[in-house]
Amino acid sequence: MTRVAIASLSALMLLSACGSGTGERALSGGAIGAAGGAVIGALAGSPATGAAIGGAAGAATGALTTKNQINLGNTP
Repeated sequence: MTRVAIASLSALMLLSACGSGTGERALSGGAIGAAGGAVIGALAGSPATGAAIGGAAGAATGALTTKNQINLGNTP
């Protein structure tokens, strides 16, 4: 389980701040949120619920912010 969490968090770091437009940021935010939520949900016992909550939160964050508000730097 620890390996899954470490691999997932590493993937999240590589994908962070993808997209410059609102739609791109909502899509990538939703995907990143779903992945993170699934990992946390798996640790808590319900990966599907965690993915749904994380995906919704990530998509909302991506859609409601601009690149200048949340900018984690350039992706590799």
